[in-house]
Amino acid sequence: MFAAENGLEGDPRLQAISEAIRVIPNFPKKGIMFQDITTLLLDPKAFKHTVDIFVDRYRDMKISVVAGVEARGFMFGPPIALAIGAKFVPLRKPRKLPGEVISQEYELEYGEDCLEMHVGAVVPGERALVIDDLVATGGTLCAAINLLERMGAEVVECACVIGLPDVKGQERLKGKPLYILVEPRIMEKVCSESCLYPCVTGDLRSTSENGFH
Repeated sequence: MFAAENGLEGDPRLQAISEAIRVIPNFPKKGIMFQDITTLLLDPKAFKHTVDIFVDRYRDMKISVVAGVEARGFMFGPPIALAIGAKFVPLRKPRKLPGEVISQEYELEYGEDCLEMHVGAVVPGERALVIDDLVATGGTLCAAINLLERMGAEVVECACVIGLPDVKGQERLKGKPLYILVEPRIMEKVCSESCLYPCVTGDLRSTSENGFH
């Protein structure tokens, strides 16, 4: 669900968050509109609004684990975890964590990827929140859910700053609720002969894996 559909319709904080996100067309490849949240981080008020809205939602849900997906989930997860009195658990790409890990592969548009978590980072029965910056197809979030559940945690909800209006990824989240702040920003201009904006094509975030998330 979107925040505007859950009591925050007309909240000026959501507009401020949306306006703080920069759109970079044709990055990292032609036809993709990259949703750049680094400009959101440069705006202290908009960044605080983002964290505050999530904190208000999760403060009383008895969440003990905030799991952030590499890498942008690391930017939003820690301040949320601190504010609600939870621990932060990083979910990383392969060979980034030094200790014993548990791994979960997931499918991209072209090929596969993997998330890893330290063994012992969560214990059975803990209530977890998964946080990332953007959801498109939901493959990464589903992998995060699987990791946490394999360790015995209960995933309460997934949360993202940006999400498509008709998020197909929600169908892949094993029935877990999905909470989103804003829709992707679009650009109303012609960027090339073959790409007329406004449009949304491919993976709005698209990292180096060139696949859907």
